[in-house]
Amino acid sequence: MGQCVTKCKNPSSSLGSRNADKESGSKSHCKKSTAAVTEAGGSKEEPGSAHAKDPLANGTGKAEVWAEPGGARVALGAEQGAEAGLTLRRIEEFFERYRDEQDDAILEEGMEQLCNDLQLDPAEFRVLLLAWKFKAATMCRFTRKEFVDGCRALGADSLEGIMSRLPELQEEVRAEENFKDLYRFTFQFGLDAEQGQRSLQRDMAVALWRLVFTQDVPALLPCWLHFLTENPAGIRGVSRDTWNMFLNFTQAVGPDLSNYSEDEAWPSLFDTFVEWEAERRSRAQQHGDAAAEIP
Repeated sequence: MGQCVTKCKNPSSSLGSRNADKESGSKSHCKKSTAAVTEAGGSKEEPGSAHAKDPLANGTGKAEVWAEPGGARVALGAEQGAEAGLTLRRIEEFFERYRDEQDDAILEEGMEQLCNDLQLDPAEFRVLLLAWKFKAATMCRFTRKEFVDGCRALGADSLEGIMSRLPELQEEVRAEENFKDLYRFTFQFGLDAEQGQRSLQRDMAVALWRLVFTQDVPALLPCWLHFLTENPAGIRGVSRDTWNMFLNFTQAVGPDLSNYSEDEAWPSLFDTFVEWEAERRSRAQQHGDAAAEIP
């Protein structure tokens, strides 16, 4: 996803590449053959595979269909009309268009193609929303289950279906509880599971904070990110506790920091930030108010 939500590129331009430190000569595991997608339905079937025998994951000979009368999702039989809702067959075929040749998942190359087909910048907020809705465990990867369950949750089995639901997703996360869920998901999503990470690297955390607050930027966010980028040696990583508490911090502490109390159980990094920011503002005032602006 461009280079943000899928970790496909450099964090300075988006979210960074998980493979940035690996040898440049290493080959991508995501290469796809042009024959992988048929002109007819976009799916690929291998002789003798489970999908060649029965493309329906429900193991029946009937197309599983969903409709949402009155907002409630119900299962329908094929005889009620495939056009009445989503068919599992179409979702599976949709998945196959982007699936890696050697892994039953959509990997980096497939993700970038999916974003391109959805007319999305891989580094944008809506891609993060899609990953959240799909409950993706890691960047640059959708497992078959994540993709199928995500499409069902969205009520979409095509590019057009997903694109039509994106505006609703953007409104959905404006609700406080939904945003809180997205915010906490973003931390886990940014960890490199293969490396067993428990904290976000500083650059990744900065990029993810910018991304997750796309729709509603807290007044303190620019100061906080400036503090992190100006102190690279002292801040190597961001823990889950610091990440989670920062959302509370933006809601409890005003832009002028006057109601910040060291007696509260904030992470120690917040104490350091408040002291650093107070000193920065004091120096800026000595040179005029204009200098107080974050560059």
